Parts: sequence; structure tokens; C-alpha cells
Amino acid sequence: MAILETGSIYKRVPLIERYRNFLPVTDSTPIVSLLEGFTPMIRTDRIAQEISDNITMYVKFEGMNPTGSFKDRGMTMAISKAVEVGSRATICASTGNTAASAAAYSARAGLVCAVILPRGAVAIGKVSQSMMHGAKVLAIDGNFDDALRITREISEKYPITLVNSLNPYRIEGQKTGAFEICDDLGHAPTYHAIPVGNAGNITAYWAGYKAYYAAGLIDRLPVMLGFQAAKSAPIVDGHPIEKPETVATAIRIGNPASWKQAEAARDESGGLIEKVTDEEITEAQLMLAQTEGIFCEPASAASVAGVIKKAKEGFFKEKCEVVCILTGHGLKDPDRAIKIAPPFIELPADTDIVAKEMGLK
Repeated sequence: MAILETGSIYKRVPLIERYRNFLPVTDSTPIVSLLEGFTPMIRTDRIAQEISDNITMYVKFEGMNPTGSFKDRGMTMAISKAVEVGSRATICASTGNTAASAAAYSARAGLVCAVILPRGAVAIGKVSQSMMHGAKVLAIDGNFDDALRITREISEKYPITLVNSLNPYRIEGQKTGAFEICDDLGHAPTYHAIPVGNAGNITAYWAGYKAYYAAGLIDRLPVMLGFQAAKSAPIVDGHPIEKPETVATAIRIGNPASWKQAEAARDESGGLIEKVTDEEITEAQLMLAQTEGIFCEPASAASVAGVIKKAKEGFFKEKCEVVCILTGHGLKDPDRAIKIAPPFIELPADTDIVAKEMGLK
């Protein structure tokens, strides 16, 4: 068996190193990394065959990042730049994934981290991550928008670095997802489908595609398709939602911080931002798990739910490639998974009874 040398092309490197020429870093920027990125882009032919003859469909599974979500792409940049300027503490508001990522990367860098969560509205898998990484976890009586307001006010008054997507380095890091898609395909997809919550991710991917296009690495730009949960859809409804509701907790946001940037990505690409119901999200989550073997959290499935919905409407009239972003791993929200999956069956320790239940006799 051949042994790979240290300089092998198969050696994994920090995301910032891989795309250094496209990121605002210098030789003096300390790189805080958990070897994020390099996430799999999986072709999902079985789903595509069910919904449209015109679609070649892929999912970019960001749940395979170190803390289980796409947030790690932006956090490696935000924490690296925080260390560069001598920051000693970080803070974020979160529906869970940002908190988990901020806590992990802050721990990696030796920084104190505080996360502010809406009490009772964050999946337990995400809360456990923040706690395990040693963050100070504060659960408030309010929603994400209240948490973000408090976080912004604190970061403006005290020497602590805000690492929500309002931090421009978060968007810079997250745009690398678009680079990887183009590198894998050899070009940009026809359509890029993505869940929309706080709207930083659709903003970042559009920025990434434009950067690659400007550099001459792709010869076209994709059409951006954003999808919000039906009762948490301020961009679609045209006004903030005071009490957003959805089973997809990661996108349960009533007043997105990157609202205008998301609208710009939609409009510049000739795309759309629309709603999907909780029922459609759940159906897509189950379909991914049971048809393709891919376990994503509910919010992730909004992208696939949206593509399914548009396919039923006859939106995809010509042959095309569609890439759906799956923003987080299903283990982020195990309670929801157990609730919607077929139940397990309890039996006595008897071979014949087990065989009978399996339909073998």
C-alpha cells in the first residue's frame, strides 16, 4: 500500500489557507481552524427522478462541518480576525448553530464566549454543544430578534467581539461554500437553493459566486432560490414577524439581519425567495433520510422542500442542475427526528417473535 507524503494533494488544510486569495487575510492573520469545509456534494438521483425529468440534483451537506453546520465556514474567519486584533471575548445571539460554532472556535482560540439564546426555542443538540465547549449560555425570555438586539447593545458598550453574521468576516468565510460547489462541478449550477433565516448564508453564497465569476473561474452565475418557513417568512411577507413559528428552529427568525442583502442576491440573480410549510419541510427531511440516506436538521430541508414545490409547479422547464444547501446535521435536533420517524418496536428476547415481526415467518 502506498504511503502518502506530507505534501500530498490529499492533505486537508484550513479553509482560509485553501481560499486565501479570496479572503481578507494577511500573513499576520492567525488562523483558528478545526479543518472546516470540504463538505460532500452528493448527487440525489432518486429524489430528482421522483420530482422532475429536467433536474440533476445535488445536496451540499454542510452538516459535515466540525460542529455540524455551515456556520463553521464563517466562524473560522470571524474568530481568526478577532484574535488578530487582540480580542479576548466573543458574543453571539443564536437559534443554536451559531452558538455551537462560536463556542467551539472560541475554545480553540482560548477566548471567553457568551451565547444568548431564546429560552425553550433551541434544539437540545445545539445547546449541549455550546455548554460542552465552555460557553456562558444565557437563555432569555424572548425570541431570536430580542437576543440579537441585546447582543448588539452589549458589543457596542463593552470590549467583546460580535460574531453573528453582522460581523462581515462571517460572510467572507461562508462564501467559500460557493467556491467548493464550483470546484466540484467545474462550473456554477443552474440553480442554487438555500434555506433563508437570518439571510446571511444566501448573501454569502451569492458573494462567492460573484467573486469566482469576476476572477474568470466560472462563466455564468446561478439563479438563487431562497426558501423561508411559512410562518417565519418576513422577507416574503414584506414585514417583520413579531412571533415567528416553525419546527425548523434554525430559521425561526422574524427580522433577518441580512434582509436587504438577501433581496439583492435574489434580484441580481433573477431568482426568488418563497415560503414552504412545516409539512413540506418535514416531508423533505424524511425523503432525504429514507430515500438518499442523508440526515439533515429540519431547517436544512427547506431548500429541498422548495425545489420539490417548484418542480410540482412546473418551474424547471428545461434540463438543469440544482444544488440544495443542507445547512446542518440531523443530530442537531434529535427530538424532532424521533417525533417524525417511524417508532421502534419493543419485543421480548425471543428469536421466533423477532423473526415474525420482521415478516420472515
